[in-house]
Amino acid sequence: MTFEISATAIRLILLGIVFVTVAIIVATRCFFNKQASINLTEKNRGRKWKSPLEGRNKYPEVDTFVLRNTFLNYGLMIAIGLMILAFSWTTYQKKIDISAYLGTLTDEIEMETPRTAEPPPPPPPPPPTAAQIVVSDMPDVESIIFEDQSIDEHTIVDAPVYEEKKVAPPPPPPPPPPMKESEREIFKVVEEQPMFPGCLDIAVKADRYKCSEEKMLEFIYSEIVYPTIARENGISGMVVTRFVVERDGSISNIEIIRDIGGGCGDEAMRVIKKMPNWIPGKQRGNPVRVMFTLPVKFVLN
Repeated sequence: MTFEISATAIRLILLGIVFVTVAIIVATRCFFNKQASINLTEKNRGRKWKSPLEGRNKYPEVDTFVLRNTFLNYGLMIAIGLMILAFSWTTYQKKIDISAYLGTLTDEIEMETPRTAEPPPPPPPPPPTAAQIVVSDMPDVESIIFEDQSIDEHTIVDAPVYEEKKVAPPPPPPPPPPMKESEREIFKVVEEQPMFPGCLDIAVKADRYKCSEEKMLEFIYSEIVYPTIARENGISGMVVTRFVVERDGSISNIEIIRDIGGGCGDEAMRVIKKMPNWIPGKQRGNPVRVMFTLPVKFVLN
């Protein structure tokens, strides 16, 4: 069984504990002050104690150690309660309601004209046939002649002469190969659209794209800050942005197609630049560059 306590309730509980503790201290002090105002000397005159230990305090009516166990138990109870509260304290990540923005990815945006169908790929080459392996005859191995190279104390051995060789500097690295025309091409419609990371473990393709859309909107509306100029002037509406998801998933060529002013376009571009690398789109199983259009809605609360 679990229960949740808000931060306001916890503050009220702590204030109540402090108030009760102060009230107990004040009440106890008033009680002992009232007892001390009595003429205890006349009251205890001729009083006989049952044992020497009982008379260790001259005036037992104002003995503050009488309530020692009560205060000790009260403090222990408060300490245990605060310890349980501290160990049970849990913070939850703020959930962002993106239901109002789920329909903005397709609203008010003119759909791009799809690309014409490309010709089918050429058929794969036929598998190679088994080639006959011809093993040539091993050449004759010349007979090896062993020469006597033993030396003694009378043998004259010339010291080898080493020539210092100059090491040539390593050649500069070759320039990167030029990008092929197919790699420079930017697609608008592909077989597998690029996705925001975090949803690859979903098996169904439609659910995977829906999860990617929700993850992207959660990131955008958790990072975006409503510009002060737009808020002061009551500017709201939709900013339409466009960018390219590269073959490695990075974001490039960010541009604003529609801006509502007040710094909203710059804020949308700032948030898009902070995005992590996407899962790139694929055409025929190969990653390609894909143009992506993204609307960002600014709503005044």
